[in-house]
Amino acid sequence: MRTTLSAILFFGLAASSPAQQTPPASHFDGNSWWAHVEFLADDSLEGRDTGSEGLRKAQAYAVDQFQKAGLEPAGTNGFYQPVRLVEYQLYEDKSSLSLTASGKSTALSFADDAFIGTRSTRASTRLSAPLVFIGYGLKIPEKNLDELAGLDLKGKIVVYLAGSPEDIPTALASHYQTATERWKSLHEAGAIGTVTIFNPASMDIPWSRISINRNHPSMDLADLEFNETPGLQLGVSFNPASAEKLFAGSGHTFAEIAALGKDRKPLPHFPLAVSLSANAAILRKSVESANIVGKLAGSDPALKNELVVLSAHIDHIGIGAPINGDRIYNGAMDNGSGSALAMDIATSLKAHPEKLQRSILFLLVTAEEKGLLGSKYFAAHPTVPAKSIVADVNVDMFLPIVPLKVLKVGGLEESDLGSRAAAIAQSMGIKPIVDPEPLRNAFIRSDQYNFIKKGVPAVKCDVGFELGTPEQKIFKDWLTNRYHAPSDDVNQPVDLQSAALYEEFTRRLLLETANSAARPQWKPDSFFRRYAAD
Repeated sequence: MRTTLSAILFFGLAASSPAQQTPPASHFDGNSWWAHVEFLADDSLEGRDTGSEGLRKAQAYAVDQFQKAGLEPAGTNGFYQPVRLVEYQLYEDKSSLSLTASGKSTALSFADDAFIGTRSTRASTRLSAPLVFIGYGLKIPEKNLDELAGLDLKGKIVVYLAGSPEDIPTALASHYQTATERWKSLHEAGAIGTVTIFNPASMDIPWSRISINRNHPSMDLADLEFNETPGLQLGVSFNPASAEKLFAGSGHTFAEIAALGKDRKPLPHFPLAVSLSANAAILRKSVESANIVGKLAGSDPALKNELVVLSAHIDHIGIGAPINGDRIYNGAMDNGSGSALAMDIATSLKAHPEKLQRSILFLLVTAEEKGLLGSKYFAAHPTVPAKSIVADVNVDMFLPIVPLKVLKVGGLEESDLGSRAAAIAQSMGIKPIVDPEPLRNAFIRSDQYNFIKKGVPAVKCDVGFELGTPEQKIFKDWLTNRYHAPSDDVNQPVDLQSAALYEEFTRRLLLETANSAARPQWKPDSFFRRYAAD
């Protein structure tokens, strides 16, 4: 059932009384931001999939808004930076998975048990190999953790539970759980494939919704320099509800493993009694897309050559399997919200000019949903001198679905940019907090991470909640029901006052960073400081 927009916005705003919410920010009222979201999330753009006509329409709209705001084009072709990609899709009718134990083979259902992921499986393959359970599958020298030690992995497929031990700091755990870092250790140990069991304690989306879109095409950057998993022949995602099949005859149960993983306790490591056979038929094709780059020039003779980046991804996942009869995955909050914010802030800085010493770079990247690919390409081949980029403020799905009383600051403890974000939030009557749910690995799952890996201090801030509050349940329900679903559209409750306050926070953070005498610096004890040294 469709609801009128006015009713939705009334519902979202009525959820909080004036006493509960900070007064509206002076530069924003939420309405112009929402108008941009409405355009980006309209059904006619068909979910803005990478390389699609809908995404091109969204990008043309953004360029028009940037031009009206007086931004200078800063791409390689006007406002555009072309990005070449390769699309991968599994031909399921010619593919299969099965487990073998004691000479008996049991087929696995792609819908119910496990599926072959084309983000990991990039070429057609047919293989059979023994399985070894490797716990969380992490090798972290800084903490003397090596879950691969003593295991024979040569020619084997490894099985691991998504997550990390509780004594590993969030930044360290997040870094070593990236596909690139995890595969480095596994490749050195001789593994040929991976089976990832989703951790029931940290699944954003239920298996039923993951599975229904399991065969949506994946992508990677076309240039060989971006191949980060050489030698990986097979990647499989496993339903935790079916995972007992992997542990049959091993002397362990998945129930035991999941209970330990929920509390981030150490996990055992052992060979499994079953082997995995896979036949993967992969279809490939070339795709072209682009990043959008605009610049608001600073005025200081020296500092204007330094840049503070405001980044957001403008793509979403397009058309997918129908849910309640709807096949368009509009991506209103993910990430129409962040792209709309970038346009709205650009407009506000023209309407209410501020003295800028450094320049601000407005960057709308493509293919974030395909694995942070647009930002990865920009970070590797920036359209401005790499050393001129001093900070990245990334906005991705900031979710103004409750009043902005708590701000989750990803990167709060890592750099003085994080400290500045916290101080600005406090000055606005907002409580800054670190990520209350480290198991979700949020800090490495958005575009700021590609800037971090180039040594650039970065933050990703979100409307947040504290554990055990009613707001936590609101966010959990949103992730379960709307994240990467057609219901992430304009027919959902939003709090325009919360969005306006978040925009004001972001504007202040950009201005203070642009006008500060010193560039942002990593803190001495930050794990990510090593990238600046590199």
